[in-house]
Amino acid sequence: MSNTAQGQILDFVRGRFPQAEIDAAQDIFALGFVNSLFAMELVMFVEKTFEVTIPNDELRIDNFRTADSMAELVDRLARVAA
Repeated sequence: MSNTAQGQILDFVRGRFPQAEIDAAQDIFALGFVNSLFAMELVMFVEKTFEVTIPNDELRIDNFRTADSMAELVDRLARVAA
């Protein structure tokens, strides 16, 4: 898994919620930080930052719960594109 992707994703999430201490394994949905608007921002951030396209079948909440799961998604999509 790419620590770079994980770090960039964590920085993005932490930047939006500076009052929270969020680590890579925490479920940001369970913490109550994610609404539908932020969920879309996350998708757009991941696509733009890592130059991947997230197919509809990957737009599942489990792929976006944690920085770890988002980094795994990025790595999976990057391998498919390569």
